[in-house]
Amino acid sequence: MNSPIMIACAHGTSNTQGAAEVNALRAAIAGLRPGLDVREAYVDVQQPDLVDVVAGLPEGEAAVVVPLLLSVGYHVKVDIARAVKSRPGSAAAAPLGPDPRLAALLDQRLREAGVTDNDVIVLAAAGSSNPNAAVSVEELLGQLRELRSNRMVAAYGASAKPSVPDAVAMLREELEGGAGAGESAGAVDVGGRVVIASYLLAPGFFHDQLAKAGADIVTEPLLPSPVLAEIALDRYDAAVAKAREAAAHTPAETTAQAPQEAPAEPAANAQQGGFFKAVRRFVTKYFPR
Repeated sequence: MNSPIMIACAHGTSNTQGAAEVNALRAAIAGLRPGLDVREAYVDVQQPDLVDVVAGLPEGEAAVVVPLLLSVGYHVKVDIARAVKSRPGSAAAAPLGPDPRLAALLDQRLREAGVTDNDVIVLAAAGSSNPNAAVSVEELLGQLRELRSNRMVAAYGASAKPSVPDAVAMLREELEGGAGAGESAGAVDVGGRVVIASYLLAPGFFHDQLAKAGADIVTEPLLPSPVLAEIALDRYDAAVAKAREAAAHTPAETTAQAPQEAPAEPAANAQQGGFFKAVRRFVTKYFPR
């Protein structure tokens, strides 16, 4: 039995190093799962475009789009969902974050940068116009707080507030004993530094902007790390398992006669889109019980 194709879909970047890191991530995914067909796609900047990759899939082949993205934002909820819906037999997995393993990786990056308990931290994410992205970042921040005692706030590079420079300025004022200092400042020790924890996958435009935000330290992005490949495969496996479950509970006649009654997948987990509208014989071929 063939496994569904994995379309490892990244945002896209014009940064050469960032593009190389993402390509290395795809190679790491393939290395952990020999025989799995891992394909390249992007939602912006780079080619091949996700829509074209989905449209060009071999006829009769199932596929799972795994977002190489850190939160449920516009690209996941709109771009990827639309591409998946356009082709029956396709499914979308959840993005890489939030995940406790990413919090542990961020903690590792902070330790590598020499961050101490006296420092204050801005968790810097790219940002999205979709409010679900901020919810994902706050959840990740909660996981990081379980690992560190530092004063920490989340901030964004675009489309959400506070901005990274504003968060840096606020924490700097707290450290210097200005407005906002005191009890609300979380008992920050005077003399600490302002640190930006880069909650970004790889070098690129947003990471370059972090260096201009006024912090004392900016950590490296999450890549390279084998953790990302492991999470991506977990997301893929979860999407396949949900597809099998849906196939097991969807009678053939129900799917054929009334596809609108197929089980709907919660948006917070994985958007299955047109996958659940595929004919029963197609689903059972690739996702047997």
